[in-house]
Amino acid sequence: MIVLRRALWFAPRELATDPASIRVAFDGRSQVWLDELGDWEPVARPRSLDRPRGTEASRIVHRHGQLAWRDRHSLALAAGLWQGADVAFADMKNDFVFRRIFATHADLLCSLLNDLLERSGVRTIEVIEYLPSEQLPLAAGAKLSILDVRCRDRSGTTFVVEMQLVHVDGFINRVVYNACKAYAGQLQESERYVQLTDVVAISICDFELWPDAEQRVQGVPLVPMLSRWNMTERKSGNHGLLQVQYVFLELPKLPRERPTEPGAELWGWLFAHARELTEIPADLGAGPYRRALELANKATFTQGELDAYRRVIDEIHQAQELAEARWREGRAEGRAEGRAEGEAAAKVAAVLAVLAARRIAVPASVRARIEACQDPATLDRWLARAVTATSAEDVLASPA
Repeated sequence: MIVLRRALWFAPRELATDPASIRVAFDGRSQVWLDELGDWEPVARPRSLDRPRGTEASRIVHRHGQLAWRDRHSLALAAGLWQGADVAFADMKNDFVFRRIFATHADLLCSLLNDLLERSGVRTIEVIEYLPSEQLPLAAGAKLSILDVRCRDRSGTTFVVEMQLVHVDGFINRVVYNACKAYAGQLQESERYVQLTDVVAISICDFELWPDAEQRVQGVPLVPMLSRWNMTERKSGNHGLLQVQYVFLELPKLPRERPTEPGAELWGWLFAHARELTEIPADLGAGPYRRALELANKATFTQGELDAYRRVIDEIHQAQELAEARWREGRAEGRAEGRAEGEAAAKVAAVLAVLAARRIAVPASVRARIEACQDPATLDRWLARAVTATSAEDVLASPA
């Protein structure tokens, strides 16, 4: 949060004569003051800003250029750069950042694919060709769209990679639909089926699709953090149908500590924790993981890129709020339905109890019909008849 006191535009140094005329604070940590001569003076200097030796006190040098009273820029611009220095890395789950890294650097996308698919040796993906991406609405009423990254390797296999931040209704159905559409959409008119090549849909999810707690309650094996799915013959376990495959990386299932070995877990850790870093970990050696972090460094963003990054953040928040509102609505509807079901169950029990007290036999077909009824008015009518009826069938008879 940025707190501005008496925010103003500044150019000549005589405009600012009060040492406390401008104060910028970021969560009570780093502060920037405009001193009595109109010079920038840092109270706590972040690592990504440095003051070279021999320069005058009015200058702070940043990767985007010199900030000084001569700049004639607004305080907001300087404050934004200072804040970017304190929180150096953008959220790699942000769609804009994800595409900045993987939609323009094929070697990094190859590395991500090889780790998620556990490709090595002769199966390593070394060369890819980018394909046109598809923009799909996440949910009705939300500005945020899902922008996938699509590519094809030398064998012709198509990979569709998506970052998913909000768990919306029908999510898995949408993943299956889009993967099958990508598979079927390869053929043009008059082309033969043998020309079809495999499709692998990869979803990196910031939520649990198969929560461990639910799996334990059901007594079924836990779905791992990185799961791969395809059609398998049940009895033999033969994996013969590999034309459409699915991969899910569930970020909430990550271990707490940063993985020390390269692989899918390290990618997941970077997606989950990059924005918390203020510098690249010293033990993160040269390679794709370090390069991805360097591309997520906000100090390398242009002003237009920073604006695009913040727009996506706003859209993500809006989509999350919409999803939460719909969840609350669904929960309220569920409670109402639960009350209605509970009322119906009580009336069903009452009808059967009256018949049992009067020692009237209830055939299985009649019992099944009574137990299946959910209409309160019908059950009320049957309960009244059960008091005087001579048989269970009389209770269900239609009104004369």
